[in-house]
Amino acid sequence: MNTTTQTTATSPSPAMNSTARALLKEHSMTLGYALLFVVLAFTVENFFSTANIAGLLLSVAQIGMVACTMMFCLASRDFDLSVGSTIAFAGVLGAMVLERTGSIGLAIGGGLLAGALIGAGNGVLIAYLRVNALIATLATMLMVRGMAFIASQGQAVGIADEGFISFGDTVVFGLSLPIWTTAICFVIFGVLLNHTVFGRNSLAIGGNPEAARLAGVKVERLRVWIFLLQGVVAALAGLILSARITSGQPNAATGFELDVISACVLGGVSLSGGKARIFGVVIGVLIMGTVENVMNLLNVDAFYQYLVRGLILLAAVLLDQLKARGERRV
Repeated sequence: MNTTTQTTATSPSPAMNSTARALLKEHSMTLGYALLFVVLAFTVENFFSTANIAGLLLSVAQIGMVACTMMFCLASRDFDLSVGSTIAFAGVLGAMVLERTGSIGLAIGGGLLAGALIGAGNGVLIAYLRVNALIATLATMLMVRGMAFIASQGQAVGIADEGFISFGDTVVFGLSLPIWTTAICFVIFGVLLNHTVFGRNSLAIGGNPEAARLAGVKVERLRVWIFLLQGVVAALAGLILSARITSGQPNAATGFELDVISACVLGGVSLSGGKARIFGVVIGVLIMGTVENVMNLLNVDAFYQYLVRGLILLAAVLLDQLKARGERRV
């Protein structure tokens, strides 16, 4: 009897097994990335060097910033294909304003205002005029990219102001300012998602827009605000990018939106809406950056890098579909 009692007492209960499985499922991507990081640290030369890790973080800074707000778009059952064009236009506009006025404040303010207007325009088209998000943001992507080329006459707009350039190359506690800016964005939007009415309502309209409307959520207004935030953060990323490369480039950030969406979906943000985790987005961004960083260290041809990025996007979408099917069965 004692043996039986002891065996029963030490064997895990079904509830504990269920909890363990839930935790493993919840943090599977984090554990997978940790394993990938360890393997790469031992197998890829210079991967674990201080300079390379700092470079990796800097390379994903812009993706990380924009992923914070793309998370809200996807969580509310929308998405934005115009972020890459907004980055390019904000960088070009900021450089042009700086060139003509010499005012860093006006350059930054003009770029952010342009991003806000682009984002709000997307929101109005989608929320009030009922234009499909794919069509609305695809049209905006083309128009804004065209505006960047027209404004700059197809040429890069140089930046010589050291004060503006410092936004891209200032180092604080061993890390450059864009990395700290991205970290602050993760904290701010993580709090916004998990601890505010704005975040709860964003998830609610992604889960069921009609139910959210019946519960008193102003769905259309909230969607406009989400896209406005998306535009502002994309413009901020564009201004920082222009400071890093000391010019506003009308062809900058081409294909950027696909990397951002891939990072979000890899991080557990559902394409069907209603589900998002800020820590998951951080992991998704790091996965995208790490894969690209390793391919550069291994001197993988750029053509093959496009192939790998496409495969990652496809894998992210398939993973989202598998998760959705599993939840429906449960």
